[in-house]
Amino acid sequence: MTGRTLVAGVGNVFLRDDAFGVEVVRLLGEQPRDDGVEIRDFGIRGVHLAYELLNGCDLFVLIDAAPRGAAPGTVASLGGRPGRSLLVACEPADVSAGMGLTEPVAEALPHAVRAVKEILAQASPDEPNAGSATDLPEKSRHREGRCAGC
Repeated sequence: MTGRTLVAGVGNVFLRDDAFGVEVVRLLGEQPRDDGVEIRDFGIRGVHLAYELLNGCDLFVLIDAAPRGAAPGTVASLGGRPGRSLLVACEPADVSAGMGLTEPVAEALPHAVRAVKEILAQASPDEPNAGSATDLPEKSRHREGRCAGC
């Protein structure tokens, strides 16, 4: 297809833990990446993200805070159905007005960075056995707990 991978962080930095996706892509942006991997902060600009997706990509990884009933700071790679679209999400503790992540969510940042890097490594065309995200080990697809336990 395009040979392009889009890693998109979304969230509102003025709603504490909702800034999780924005913070993960900030950290990922400081690290080296393969050609064709684009890491972008879309914040609350969902329409811009939708237009960006019209350009096509072989792999789309969305990073966001997502309340799913787990303990705050739980990071899970939820997989996806529409093509190769994946979601890496973190259970928020507080999405009220204010700036700064809560402690459990801040502690989950390195874990989420590691999860995205694992997804990208599995998707790398240089990997002889690169499969879909659902082929990742259970440990990579669903992680519970905080970084200290990783």
